[in-house]
Amino acid sequence: MCAATPERVIAYIDGFNLYFGLRSKGFQRYYWLNLQAMVENLIRPHQRLVTTKYFTARISGPHPTDKPEDARKMEEKRRRQADFLEAVGTLPGVSIYYGHYIGGIMQCRNCKHTWPDHEEKMTDVNIATEMLVDSFEHRYDTALLISADSDLVPAIRGIKKLFPAKRIVVFFPPGRLSAQLKFVADEQFTIGRGTLAKSQFPDQIIKPDGHVLMRPEKWR
Repeated sequence: MCAATPERVIAYIDGFNLYFGLRSKGFQRYYWLNLQAMVENLIRPHQRLVTTKYFTARISGPHPTDKPEDARKMEEKRRRQADFLEAVGTLPGVSIYYGHYIGGIMQCRNCKHTWPDHEEKMTDVNIATEMLVDSFEHRYDTALLISADSDLVPAIRGIKKLFPAKRIVVFFPPGRLSAQLKFVADEQFTIGRGTLAKSQFPDQIIKPDGHVLMRPEKWR
């Protein structure tokens, strides 16, 4: 008797949603996260991971109006993210999709005090687009979505309407939840600390060209 064909899975990771979930729980030690290993640790034995798609935006440099201390912290944050993205780039089964990271000035309506602020754009649109295109191209049987962004609900509803046999499984980042996503998903779970702990990059990654990437000290 022939073995059953493995169920094909594509994972879609909302990078900033995952990051802020980890931050909200004080899980800085898990920021050096091997995304491919994490997804492999989430799927089931009868499933086969086709690819992992990671959606993020590169942090821009300090804003001209930033105070020196804030500018230094922003630059350090940018460098840590750059090292992480370079580490993710070593994973053969992961593709990175970039949105925009926009800096601007916020103002209090009452006192008119202003302060620099930063905002990530396009991630939800990019995720929705990729999920829909992959559905039409029949590239997966199950979509594994790591996010708690309810803006993705319309895309999921559209997929379920057009392709009712396809399953959408949502994994909420730690400290994150969406009642709307729970309602439209076939299954929903929360990523546990144990999964994060066993899905870390080694402290030192040696790239094929000999360049060495190190886990940032702040993430130890």
